[in-house]
Amino acid sequence: MGRKWNNIKEKKASKDANTSRVYAKFGRELYVAAKQGDPDPETNQTLRMVIERAKTYSVPKTIIDRAIEKAKGGSEEVYDELRYEGFGPNGSMLIVDALTNNVNRTVAEVRAVFKKNGGNLGVSGSVSFMFDATAVFGIDGKSADDVLELLMEADIDVRDVMEEEESVIVYAEPDQFHSVQEAFKQAGISEFSVAELTMLPQSEISLPEDGQVQFEKLLDALEDLEDVQQVYHNVELS
Repeated sequence: MGRKWNNIKEKKASKDANTSRVYAKFGRELYVAAKQGDPDPETNQTLRMVIERAKTYSVPKTIIDRAIEKAKGGSEEVYDELRYEGFGPNGSMLIVDALTNNVNRTVAEVRAVFKKNGGNLGVSGSVSFMFDATAVFGIDGKSADDVLELLMEADIDVRDVMEEEESVIVYAEPDQFHSVQEAFKQAGISEFSVAELTMLPQSEISLPEDGQVQFEKLLDALEDLEDVQQVYHNVELS
């Protein structure tokens, strides 16, 4: 799974370089999570998960608190959660998750970006069957043996635990996100380099240089769309 971890790091690096855009996207996601359930992260697991993710992207507490307070304040903004699936150059596959208050606008923008960059939208299910929903945690300062031991003590059986460069990466079932997080916190681990629910490709492809350039333009253009929250793909980024 090493290459998949590299792709997660590339995505984080890209987002870290565009902080204002990242803050806006997390603000929307936090608002929706707080609005759909209890605005208290102690009782709203979805909200707690988004807050954990936001922390790994260094989103300031003021941004997090403002989004939650907006939900508490009775804002009438309503967002639809949408997922698009499509194909890029050279057999690449992409999943695009969006939050929008205008479905027609969002689908038109996503379709236009695919078309402009050598891709096309597919129907629901045309791509997602090649991806697995996965909870991913990154922990610094521990060995894989240490992490495995504490997970075993908590009676949690995860998919995989790997050492990647200076981090230990844990891959788990998506419904294990909160139990894994709690096991780490009980062991005194409260800071994560990654804490995500993501879609990992079952296999990855390498693109020729010209195809990679075109794919990265497509990826960047999708992530630049205001309504797009996450983009997952099956391309090995160099």
